[in-house]
Amino acid sequence: MLHAQFDPTARQNLANAAVEAKTRKDLSWQQIADAAGLSVAFVTAAVLGQHALPEHSAQAVAELLGLDADAALLLTTVPTRGSIPGGIPTDPTVYRFHEMLQVYGTTLKALVHEQFGDGIISAINFRLDVRKVADPEGGERAVITLDGKYLPTKPF
Repeated sequence: MLHAQFDPTARQNLANAAVEAKTRKDLSWQQIADAAGLSVAFVTAAVLGQHALPEHSAQAVAELLGLDADAALLLTTVPTRGSIPGGIPTDPTVYRFHEMLQVYGTTLKALVHEQFGDGIISAINFRLDVRKVADPEGGERAVITLDGKYLPTKPF
């Protein structure tokens, strides 16, 4: 049976313990995702308290990180989502995403509605990919793909 969390504290504490174990064991998020058998973006989000893992994935992650059976069980629960507290984010990386949406949010909205109609892009039926590519002008670029199912507004 699937269970839900209603207070984010337990999952936040688990995320802290998991990140500490990841650091101590010198593991990458990709290694943890490989153990779970799921995408690196989904597993990272789950370990950080934003998704529930299937039982077999939760057990594999807990075993890899050296976490106990209670932690494995907690990884299977539906969390209270939302990892950024209210207000403008202060972490520079997270702030840049906030800034991108401040600058391009209305553009994205206008283009989505023009191309699809009135509706939303799902964050539940969703895929995320982050890749590092060479910049032809030198250095590196981040390619971030947000791939969500379009859900039209249905009049009732």
